[in-house]
Amino acid sequence: MARDQVGSPNRGWLLVAVAGAGVGLLGGMIGLGGAEFRLPLLIGVFAFVALQAVIVNKALSLLVVATAIPARLLAVPLEELAPHWTIVVNLLAGSLFGAYLGATWATRMATRTLYRVLSVLLVLIAVALVTTHLGQVQPAHLNGPAQAVAGVVAGGAIGVVAALMGVAGGELLIPTIVLLYGVDIKIAGSLSLMVSLPTMLVAFARYSRDKSFAVLVENKTFVLAMAAGSVIGTVAGGALLGVVPSALLVPLLSLLLLVSARKVWQHG
Repeated sequence: MARDQVGSPNRGWLLVAVAGAGVGLLGGMIGLGGAEFRLPLLIGVFAFVALQAVIVNKALSLLVVATAIPARLLAVPLEELAPHWTIVVNLLAGSLFGAYLGATWATRMATRTLYRVLSVLLVLIAVALVTTHLGQVQPAHLNGPAQAVAGVVAGGAIGVVAALMGVAGGELLIPTIVLLYGVDIKIAGSLSLMVSLPTMLVAFARYSRDKSFAVLVENKTFVLAMAAGSVIGTVAGGALLGVVPSALLVPLLSLLLLVSARKVWQHG
C-alpha cells in the first residue's frame, strides 16, 4: 500500500481555510484551481502521508471544479461549447481509462515511490506552467485519425497524472486542447472542465475502494474548511486574473513548485 497510517493531527479550521484560500488565490490568478500547489501543502505542512494527500486533494479538486463549472458557463455559454463536443469525447476516451489506471497505481505503490513520483510530476507541472503561460502554444494542425489517436493518447496520459496527483488536470488539458484542436484558449478552459469532472469522478471512485479513503471521514472538518477556503480563493484569484503580470507571477509559482518538489522528494 502507498500509505502506512492515517494521521489526524489537530488542525484549526481557520488556519486550514486560510491556507486553502491562499492556494486557490494563487491558482485563480493564472486561471487554474490551485490543486498543484495544494498537494505539497497537504504533505509538507499538514502532515498527510502521500496517498492521504492525493485523496484529500482529489476530493477538494472535485468540489472546486463542480463549483467552477456553473460560473464558467456564465462566461462561456453552453451554445459556444456545443460545437466542440467531439473534443470532449475524444479526450475522455483516453482520460477515463488513464484516471482509473493512475488511481490503481497510486494505491499499489510503496509510500517512498509515490513521494518520488509526485515530486517528478510537480516538476512536470512547473515546466507546463512556464511553457503554457510564457511560451506560445501553436496548433499542431492534425486532422482525422491522427488527431483522434493523439487525443486518446494525450487524454490517457493526463488522466494518469491527474489521478496520481489528485488534481483536475487543467494545467495540462488546456494547452493540449489548443495544440491538438486549435480552439481559442477561453473555449479550451471551459472544455477542460468538461473533461476534468468525469475523469476525476472515475479516479475518486477507484480511490473509494481503498482503505486510505477513510482519511476523508476522519478529517471531515479539515476537508470542509479547506474546500470553503479553496473555492473563495479561486473565485478571488479569478477576479484578479491578469492584475499581476504573468511574466512575474508564473516564474515565481514555477519556482514554488520546484522547491515543493524537492521537499516532497525528501519525504521519500
